[in-house]
Amino acid sequence: MGYRVLTPREIKWQPRKGLEGPFFYVTGEVLYYDPKEGAYWDPTTDFYKTTEEMNYLNEEMVRILAK
Repeated sequence: MGYRVLTPREIKWQPRKGLEGPFFYVTGEVLYYDPKEGAYWDPTTDFYKTTEEMNYLNEEMVRILAK
């Protein structure tokens, strides 16, 4: 079994009260899951990701890890 380091993690991404994460994506994005909203939150834009955006991020993760 192998593994791949996706991106270097910056120290500024720390756990936040009421949110799960941080989750690091291959695109360089860092997201937190908000269980109250049932959606992923992007702290750099202060917006929640749509289902379509999350599908794209997950597809990219699979595509890159499959290499």
